[in-house]
Amino acid sequence: MASNNKIIGRQREIELLNRYAQSGKPEFIAIYGRRRVGKTFLIQNVFRQRMTYATTGVIGGDATAQMHAFIDAMDIFGSPVEKMPHDWYEAFAVLRRFLTKRIVKGERCIVFIDELPCFDTMRSDFANALGYFWNSWAVQQPEMMLIVCGSSTSWMMKNIIDSHGGLHDRITHEMHLREFTLHDTELFLKSNGFLWDRLTILQAYMICGGVPYYLDMMAKEESLAQNIDRLFFDDGAEMKREFNRLYSTLFSSPEPYVAIVEALAKKQQGLTRAEVATALNIEPNGRLTAMLRNLLDCDIVRFYRTKEKKISTRGGIYQLTDMFSNFFMKFVKEATTDRNYWQNSLNTPVQNTWLGLAFERVCVKHVEQLKRALHIDTIRTEYYAWRGHDESSGERAQIDLVIERADRIANICEMKYSQREYALSKPEHERLQRRIDLFVRSTAYKGGVMPVIVTTNALAVNAYSEYIAAVVTLNDLFAP
Repeated sequence: MASNNKIIGRQREIELLNRYAQSGKPEFIAIYGRRRVGKTFLIQNVFRQRMTYATTGVIGGDATAQMHAFIDAMDIFGSPVEKMPHDWYEAFAVLRRFLTKRIVKGERCIVFIDELPCFDTMRSDFANALGYFWNSWAVQQPEMMLIVCGSSTSWMMKNIIDSHGGLHDRITHEMHLREFTLHDTELFLKSNGFLWDRLTILQAYMICGGVPYYLDMMAKEESLAQNIDRLFFDDGAEMKREFNRLYSTLFSSPEPYVAIVEALAKKQQGLTRAEVATALNIEPNGRLTAMLRNLLDCDIVRFYRTKEKKISTRGGIYQLTDMFSNFFMKFVKEATTDRNYWQNSLNTPVQNTWLGLAFERVCVKHVEQLKRALHIDTIRTEYYAWRGHDESSGERAQIDLVIERADRIANICEMKYSQREYALSKPEHERLQRRIDLFVRSTAYKGGVMPVIVTTNALAVNAYSEYIAAVVTLNDLFAP
């Protein structure tokens, strides 16, 4: 998120935060998003010189550690507390007295509580005490701007944003901070002195996603392959334990979530809820639905509708789209003793196949850029995936991205990763035509169909390229 303490990207979020700061009324803002995405850095840099009070929960700390972190912050801000509170109601009363002395009419009183879920240890009643603090006093202070933040997205959603308790409907704004796009990833790397071309940046994105913390671990003096070996495959590699840390931070009981991720990692096209349940040998009940919802909120998976007839209109497909989790499951989970594994795997079939599949996931994350390149960003659209089965031939077919437009045209998008111009071969052309025919027949689609090739470089001109209505390249995906 940062380069030399300068914020990269996040212009929309910065604009909104400054707007909220100038609203002239009490504000309660909840910020959530996956671990390492830059939530803390954003708030600290937007409001660094204006905070009245700021504290952070102790990850993995017990109740005593959390209380000390909460109270010690007042000492940092110039008002030491002599006696440690007995509970959170008393702690928030101490905070209220601390803030009352510092509130100046017409000036923002900015309170930032980071890693909020950490404070809610077992039987602590922290969330209710926070609700009482807001409802009984803070909401009556026009100067108050309370910002809470946390990586445990499931806790944030349940206890803060969708609370049915004292904080019900008390949040004035919520902000879901997502990972960088390709555009912001390029800005970040270039501002840190990297000279990589866009194909290399794409490959880095396929592995680490647009997670600022991961990108910041890259060394500009090394090639991408050297970086990946150092971070993932070397002795004591820094990123080997990140997968477990990620899911332990996101969820209090990570094991069932990891099991879902493992099941989805084995199916590139994704699984329905019922298929996830079958893969894990569990019931497709409300608990599974809640876990899938939590994974969605954490940007680990995406949910998309499908035109497949056998799938309920209420259902759809869950697909693992977190780039880091996909890479870890494919290459890092099974230990290797080769410290130069990635360098030694360059241009092998295994790596090349994976690059092609990862490129599809990148394209899905950049649908807005893709629509802009097709000049349809001002047209109402719905996008989804489709999979079908030709009962006469037994052939199964899938289209990873269909963009259905209000002008009665469906763009059938084929994503093709290539290190040079992509040449559409006769067999691939015929497979594409069969998929389109099956799509039209099985969905009874009445509009026009326009095939689109999304590729890293240009589409080579040959006997089959004329059947492609439009080409989107990597440069288009790097658009803001």
